[in-house]
Amino acid sequence: MALSTKDARQLAARVGKSLAGRGRTAEAVAILCAWAAAGPNDAEGQSMLADALSIDPRSPLAKMTFERMEGMGGDHGALDEAIARFSEEELGRLDRELRPAFRKAQLGFNNDLKYKGLVYHVQTEDSGLDKPHVITHLFADGGRIIKSFKRSYANDVGKDDVTNVVRELMKGQHMEMVLSLREGRFDAIIEGRERGGLEVLETAPSLELARVGTRKIGTPEVARGGGAQFKVSGGPPVAIPAAAPKAAAPATPPVAAAPAPTPTAPAAAPPPVVAPSRPPVAPAAPVGKVHFHLHVLRSLTGGPERYEPAGEVVVVGSQGAVTLDGERFCHPREAELRWIDGRLWLHDLDGGNGVFLRIRSPVEMEIGDELIIGDQLLRIEAAPVADHTPGPGPTYCYSSPVWPCPFRVVQILDGGMEGAVVLARRTSLYIGSGYNDMIISRDPLIQEHHCLLDEQAGTIVLYDLSSRTGVFVRVQGEQELRHGDELLFGRTRLLVDLSPSYGPT
Repeated sequence: MALSTKDARQLAARVGKSLAGRGRTAEAVAILCAWAAAGPNDAEGQSMLADALSIDPRSPLAKMTFERMEGMGGDHGALDEAIARFSEEELGRLDRELRPAFRKAQLGFNNDLKYKGLVYHVQTEDSGLDKPHVITHLFADGGRIIKSFKRSYANDVGKDDVTNVVRELMKGQHMEMVLSLREGRFDAIIEGRERGGLEVLETAPSLELARVGTRKIGTPEVARGGGAQFKVSGGPPVAIPAAAPKAAAPATPPVAAAPAPTPTAPAAAPPPVVAPSRPPVAPAAPVGKVHFHLHVLRSLTGGPERYEPAGEVVVVGSQGAVTLDGERFCHPREAELRWIDGRLWLHDLDGGNGVFLRIRSPVEMEIGDELIIGDQLLRIEAAPVADHTPGPGPTYCYSSPVWPCPFRVVQILDGGMEGAVVLARRTSLYIGSGYNDMIISRDPLIQEHHCLLDEQAGTIVLYDLSSRTGVFVRVQGEQELRHGDELLFGRTRLLVDLSPSYGPT
């Protein structure tokens, strides 16, 4: 049964997008142009031509299509050949080819990433139910295989949800390879001091990758959101410094391909949130035992060197036991610290500017999450969707080519204004005071190469590049705190002390 022009164009647009994603750009442009010219010169046809131009702005076939749609003469033989070649039947065949049954294989992951100034490629593939295994290769030097991981899922072939099982295995193994490279596990292989080769693994991917502030009190310590479930690493206890931030060993991280514009003014957190219109409440007198201490590592407004709040529930803010006097970016009731069954939990309260936790290892981020480096507040946002459809006439917008971009980072200035906005390059975005994608040069607390945001297998991961002053992520919901954790309320920095040397009083 023949398709309507609208349905055929929708099929052509889907097939063209799939071909472009696989690098078959010439076929993609030809299909889009053929079906833009084969139907009426309406918004749908113009949108298909715009898609073709976004793939290849200099395509002669796209020029012919524009002339045909506008009723202009000329030699359009190549366009007629494309129309004849990509019939409805051929579109259907290509659609079936590009969307194979799972028995053949599931679509894998292919990502480039930068490490120590060089570009590497990670490729994860599924071999299908007939050969049930997933293999991940790490390429360097334009094709040299550094390392390969392989896992079988033969025991899961009979499961009803085998598709989801394989997708999670592919994502976990892909991320495992990326994190292994980032952590330097393959440095000796890259330098030629060790041999790489294929490693057949029997256990599921185990990654020290978590979300900040997504766990509920009392739940198992498993990171949630964004696909595969990854075990959270608690980390060993750390020493308590007297009155200074922890120092980390300097490192030379990878450098981004090109710098971004330097912000014209230093960023700051949003202005203080106005307290509710109710009479001020004096802090309650300490009642109960002291289960933990909070050391003040940084305060711009004075105050004590250490807080020793008592009780099972402690409010942070001027209406609580941890007052943070003079901290104008802290709401009167910014957060609660809850002592439950020998464990300390942080609960973010609504209405404030939030509390930020220093990360100890790479963490998973999502669109809308916020982080602080130095005194800069940054937000992760989805990259804007390009609207390249023509205006009246039609007249196409003259612009720079639109490159694929998984996310962008926006600097939030004092008062909530937006400052620098930087799009990720390929999949990565480096931030620091030196040569990076996002350059923030006027903040003395920011290192030359401070942190990295990297999207792999559909997951955005935040890395602290061994910075001295750390990377802090806003807590959403509840988060368990451990000995040595650092918290940021506005510009005040606190260190959590759960050491038994103090003990409850």
